Amino acid sequence: MSLTANWSYPTAIRFGAGRISEIAAACAAAGIAKPLLVTDKGLASLPITQKTLDLLDAAGLGRAMFSDVDPNPTEQNVDAGVKAYQAGGHDGVIAFGGGSGLDLGKVVAFMAGQTRPLWDFEDIGDWWSRADADAIAPIVAVPTTAGTGSEVGRASVITNSETHEKKIIFHPKILPAVVICDPELTVGMPPAITAGTGMDAFAHCLEAFCSPHYHPMSQGIALEGMRLVKEYLPRAFADGSDIEARGQMMSAAAMGATAFQKGLGAIHALSHPIGAVHHTHHGTTNAVVMLPVLDYNRAAIEDRLAMAAHYLGIDGGFDGFRAFVADLNKNLSIPANLTELGVKNPDIDALVASALRDPSVGGNPIEMTAENTKALFEACF
Repeated sequence: MSLTANWSYPTAIRFGAGRISEIAAACAAAGIAKPLLVTDKGLASLPITQKTLDLLDAAGLGRAMFSDVDPNPTEQNVDAGVKAYQAGGHDGVIAFGGGSGLDLGKVVAFMAGQTRPLWDFEDIGDWWSRADADAIAPIVAVPTTAGTGSEVGRASVITNSETHEKKIIFHPKILPAVVICDPELTVGMPPAITAGTGMDAFAHCLEAFCSPHYHPMSQGIALEGMRLVKEYLPRAFADGSDIEARGQMMSAAAMGATAFQKGLGAIHALSHPIGAVHHTHHGTTNAVVMLPVLDYNRAAIEDRLAMAAHYLGIDGGFDGFRAFVADLNKNLSIPANLTELGVKNPDIDALVASALRDPSVGGNPIEMTAENTKALFEACF
């Protein structure tokens, strides 16, 4: 079976090995003649990034790049990116990389033409409607990991550098116009990042599947996304050059981000403040807190996960599903708890307060309160 296709759901996606060669055509399709490639510091000097800049240069699109992006991007990174975008006279953004490069690139394209401050567009109510939609620059997204699925998302996570809280910036028009999913770009990911990003995709699918909100399309996508992770993440972890496994994990990542329109839950509500304060890897943090959250939500999700287990070929209903997650984490060398992950001297009360302000709490199957969320955090250490 050939893993090459063109999809228009949830946006235009050019999927297949080697399709980074179509970057100039993707820019043309998005209406971009002078792109700014936004990526992170780690990717800036790697061959895949330089090859992409070479392709742009050869097509007469220049080779402008902005890479001053932190692992958890901040509003300071946004400001610097917008300045670079405006100074270069650009007319669109290529968001290139993992979650941090993708999220920052999308917000640079969004903010370059706005007059209001960034935090005015936090994902609260209809705050997104404050934006000048016509001033949002077009975006081409190129993921180089298989986890966040930010390439098909209408939101970005930006950390407030003063309060150390992760904020979700949302607007329907920051959904990239064109996406290139080329699994060859993920071959160089080290095993630990393959594991962490892959478990991020799994967390998105799992939480969307368990969310109590009504969205049958997301429900189906989430279930098949979990199956792809179950089948292909161990293969990608064991052999980074396995292109089929890399491609299937890229699909699972995009599926997770499409599915979580239905909602996220306690996994993300916990991992967002931990990542913002303690600078842990987001996907790995999701994996670490996943088992305690499954236990916490058991009464509300037991029947639903028994159904998922049956589809995934896992015996034993909820308990079998839980055991599968435990074995998967162990086989991927995921730390057993937040202490092992490196979270030292946590201020539990502050983490609880931040978690309860996170938009993800609204999708958790069991209502999160100060008391039960504190107990949940303590169970993660």
